[in-house]
Amino acid sequence: MTSKEFTVVRKTIGKTQKQIARLLGISIKAVHSYEQGWRSVPDHIEKQMLLLATSINTTEKRIKDCWTINRCPNSRKTKCPAWEFKRGNICWLINGTICKGKPLGTWKEKIRICRSCKVLTSRLPPQINLFETT
Repeated sequence: MTSKEFTVVRKTIGKTQKQIARLLGISIKAVHSYEQGWRSVPDHIEKQMLLLATSINTTEKRIKDCWTINRCPNSRKTKCPAWEFKRGNICWLINGTICKGKPLGTWKEKIRICRSCKVLTSRLPPQINLFETT
């Protein structure tokens, strides 16, 4: 997540820098550092920001599970943690999911694919268009 993306998400969810720091359990200096680009946004903070952003989209219609959207064969989906835990609508949040035919271990690997996946992008409010910048 870039500094600009962090700021866009924070503003979209309607939080000040102080409020988001408290919500994320970090210092306000950390928030300043992320927004100024002095420090990279850590993976766990990016996950929390995206979860918060997807939670405010009140016009959300029922999102199909990822295995339905991506037409995963049974042989693939039954090995996937998203299937195991029946969380196909938040698969983007679960490491180790099998996307594009292979398990994705790290967050950086995973989010690179999820940024263009309908499962995540359809849950974000329209003003959060993070996924054109990477």
